[in-house]
Amino acid sequence: MKSNSETSLKIGLPKEISVDERRLSLTPGGVSILRANNHEVYIEKEAGIDAHFTDQEYSDAGAEILYSAEDLYKKSELIVKVAPPSEEEQTWMQPNQTLISALHLGNMEVDFLKILLEKGVTSIGYEYIMGDDSEFPIVRMMHEITGSMAVQIASHYMENNSNGQGVMLGGISGIPPATVVILGAGIIGEYAARTALGYGAQVFVMDNDLAQLRRLENALDRRVITATANHQYLSSAIGYADVVIGAAMTEGERAPCLVTEPMVANMKDRSVIVDTVIDQGGCVATSVPTSHSDPVFTKHGVIHYCVPNIPSNVARTATHALNNVMVPYLLAIGDAGGIRECLWSNTALRNGTYVYKKHLTKKTLASQFHMPYREIEMLIASQI
Repeated sequence: MKSNSETSLKIGLPKEISVDERRLSLTPGGVSILRANNHEVYIEKEAGIDAHFTDQEYSDAGAEILYSAEDLYKKSELIVKVAPPSEEEQTWMQPNQTLISALHLGNMEVDFLKILLEKGVTSIGYEYIMGDDSEFPIVRMMHEITGSMAVQIASHYMENNSNGQGVMLGGISGIPPATVVILGAGIIGEYAARTALGYGAQVFVMDNDLAQLRRLENALDRRVITATANHQYLSSAIGYADVVIGAAMTEGERAPCLVTEPMVANMKDRSVIVDTVIDQGGCVATSVPTSHSDPVFTKHGVIHYCVPNIPSNVARTATHALNNVMVPYLLAIGDAGGIRECLWSNTALRNGTYVYKKHLTKKTLASQFHMPYREIEMLIASQI
């Protein structure tokens, strides 16, 4: 991937310090593409260790390894990371720097926004990057991983070694397969259904959006059983299920709580719940957040897995996925001659921008924190 970049960017890749965050935004292969396009890449020592990318691999790709995160922030024009900067990292951010990271909307604090505004940091959030096709490419890729992983996780916790039922998802000749009930027919639900079907399980998908259910039925050639998520159908399906995967969500809103505590109490002993939307409140009444270091708890005899950051546990795959989306955006910024010029033409990055020229540019954030905002199109057009 070679382009004639107008501007040589100084891109910084700090080591993630958030609990259980093991992903990066760039692979060594991504670094080599950026270097071939005359961009400089700084990476903090051992930033890739949890995704099993070595400093040597990054160095061989042309990155400069830095031993201090503070030094990396000082040298870089553009910071690319997964989790939002910590309080300490916020103090290292430079005036007029560009930050591309996740926002973690549920945990965002107003002080973080104020620092970005004061320093004039152009801030682009993974959750807001949306292309002309109305898709959120980074969110979608993480949801694909989450859906696929949810079934893999459930299968593990059904085994005897995990104190499960000792049941295979797919069954064998003469023995029926396990029943997987998926709540939500969005991207997470679709990829959970695909994976569960691959295991050979019997799959129910429940949602109150009939258009989504029809889309999923067609996409999976009617190999899943669909039903509206009303109390009658939910109670019946949940009581019969070996695995329940919570995937019901609306982007940017709290997840709907579809499964009540009495429904959970009525489930099979040692059945498994994987609530993949726990970061948005969860869609099972008994769900509470857990961590990769302590991922499960049992309530009413049902094993609950409620880790908010499932893709981090397949950090290498997730890093490749992030890299595939991020490298073209970084090249586009260089080709345009910088972030300001790129925002004129790049719809996805413009949609992703939530702080620009010391103004908040997302109405949802402004409403949440009772702060003023300006439309980014107006700021760009007025050449502020």
